[in-house]
Amino acid sequence: MKILNRLIFSSILCLSVISLQAQEKLVLSLDSAVSYALNHNKTLVNSKYAIDKSAQKLKETIAAGLPQISASIDYNNFLGATASLQLNPAAPPAIIEFNPTSSFKANVSQLVFNGNYFVGIELSKLAKTITEQSYQKDELNVKEQTIQAYCMILATERILGIIKSNKENAQTIYDKTKNLANAGLIEQTDAKKLSIMVASVDNAFKSMQRQVELGYNLLRFQLGLNSDQAVTLTSNLDDISKQYILHTTLADAFNIENNIDFKLISMQGDIAQKSVKMRKSSYLPTVAAYFARTDKILKPLFDFTPKNVVGLTLNVPILSGGTRLAQLNQAKIDSDISSNTKELVTQQLTLQERQLRFNYNTLLDQYDMQKANVDIAKEVLEKMNLKYQQGIVSSLELTSANNDYLTSETNFTNIILQLLNAEMTLRKINSKL
Repeated sequence: MKILNRLIFSSILCLSVISLQAQEKLVLSLDSAVSYALNHNKTLVNSKYAIDKSAQKLKETIAAGLPQISASIDYNNFLGATASLQLNPAAPPAIIEFNPTSSFKANVSQLVFNGNYFVGIELSKLAKTITEQSYQKDELNVKEQTIQAYCMILATERILGIIKSNKENAQTIYDKTKNLANAGLIEQTDAKKLSIMVASVDNAFKSMQRQVELGYNLLRFQLGLNSDQAVTLTSNLDDISKQYILHTTLADAFNIENNIDFKLISMQGDIAQKSVKMRKSSYLPTVAAYFARTDKILKPLFDFTPKNVVGLTLNVPILSGGTRLAQLNQAKIDSDISSNTKELVTQQLTLQERQLRFNYNTLLDQYDMQKANVDIAKEVLEKMNLKYQQGIVSSLELTSANNDYLTSETNFTNIILQLLNAEMTLRKINSKL
């Protein structure tokens, strides 16, 4: 009984430890969040599997041209069947019984020449390289989306903190105004007007709380975490802005050769050219060598089968009714389409990069302007609070100043986010994220 109690206690203790571990917060800076995402994001995990699969596919293609060895054992029973053989009409026929037979066969074959085989290896190598480049593209996407989700949380938490402080200040002013109204020193309508401002700020506070939780859910998704995993962020939005908004990206000239999409479309063109080469190689003959050995386990009465056989097989394509020619022409058309697509993508990427630079500069100008607006709106609100307490301005003017301050802070934070996103997109198109 004591042993049973100990086992139950140990099980409960283990479950408690596991539960505590699951509830531990994951503390992440921006760099550690990106690093964590690169190791645990589900899309990247699948991309790594795709690379491993393409490597195995290359091995499979190469193995088709290596020696192939097979072996077999057979057994034949003729169920007492016989045959008669009469060489002399005057003599009675000889009765021959078919005894059971069994043999062991071993075959070795080797591909000597096949044009499609060698082109197929080149195509498999290209496919593996494309898979690796696709992984790099997914990696850039995950980096960008993780940084955006991280910064969105910081931005919404920043606005949430401002609204919370504003809410507490509004509640304090409302309480004082209500007491004055109850004492008959001011009209009740002033208190009611301020109550509307307090309710409005409270609704904005609750809405922003939901936005913060949404941001954490997006970040958990990028990190490959469970939806109930607690996460704590340690980086600061201002520090991130200084880290990424450095103006160095704008100084660098756009090199389209570094762009992942351009690399992928270029490799697609290489595949199209290899496909033309493969169609041409289908006109070439195929040569294969083989060796076979047969050992009889149960021998018949008469056995004339040689044990060892060596041979060559030559397969020459002569006429296909125009099928091969049509396939070759299709491959050439696909190659032309690929070349045209490459030129189109080059033009699109060049225009996109220029537009991104334009957007970045525009947002940079708005950043300086919105920063100044915040300072002005904050100063105006502080003066309005003082004047309202002195009875110089009305509650309507105070509410208006309060709304202007919240709007300016929200706009400034949104500009920071947009500027960071523009910076990330500009770095991404240059593959420097």
